Amino acid sequence: MITVMRSIGSEFQKVLTTRMWWLLAIVLVGYVALMAGGFGAFLGWSIRNPDAAAATGGQTPLPPGLDLGPLLYSFASSIGYVFPVLLGALAVTTEFRHRTLTTTFLTQPHRGTVLTGKFVSQLVIGAAFGVIGFATSVATGAAALAAFDLDTGLDSSDTWALIGRGILAMALWATIGVGLGALVPNQVAAIVIVIAFTQFVEPILRLMASLNEVTASIGRFLPGAASDALVGASFYNVAAIGTTDSLEWWQGGLVLLGIALVTTLLGWLTTWRRDVS
Repeated sequence: MITVMRSIGSEFQKVLTTRMWWLLAIVLVGYVALMAGGFGAFLGWSIRNPDAAAATGGQTPLPPGLDLGPLLYSFASSIGYVFPVLLGALAVTTEFRHRTLTTTFLTQPHRGTVLTGKFVSQLVIGAAFGVIGFATSVATGAAALAAFDLDTGLDSSDTWALIGRGILAMALWATIGVGLGALVPNQVAAIVIVIAFTQFVEPILRLMASLNEVTASIGRFLPGAASDALVGASFYNVAAIGTTDSLEWWQGGLVLLGIALVTTLLGWLTTWRRDVS
């Protein structure tokens, strides 16, 4: 146990002594603020000025009874999850790229302990990114709604439960990044895979899957869909063309955890056990 704790502490030091984590955090804040605040302002203006919105083609139909607050706040996870994934992958691939993994293994010869340290440390750092992301989405989204005298939902315990689940989702995404980094040690390849899958491939797959009940039942298990189910709200669910049935929140959490554990285990069984130079 002491060895594992030392490994975790070492991994925290490796991440926090570099500038990558705060650079990603800054981009996360800007991205989420733009989406949550901008979309919130657009919705508020459309609702308060329906005739003007219709005249400009800006009227956005929303499901009746939809709570705008949780929808806006969930931008932190529905679009921001790419950042903890990237940080988790970089925590592993950077050691391959800069050839520091040999020194790491000489310091701690039990490779499983090293990978465990990365997994646990990124779980905590991912949760911190979740706090940053949701603080941003709540601040900008609520401000936009309040500016148009719309309900922010911040007086509801359900909203805060959603935020808590969102922070958990961001933490699990960071551990998925660790697994991906262990599977794909080439840093450039890992970054390309993360960005391509999260920003293009999966959104297209989710949109296509929503067109049919059979494919929708399968699409629910895509990592992004599982994450949105865990959180409990997502813009993607509103934008879906067909059915939007999703997993229960705890099922979504188990799917994300399962993906993180499987990818990390596969990485340990393959790349992590090879000789390093």
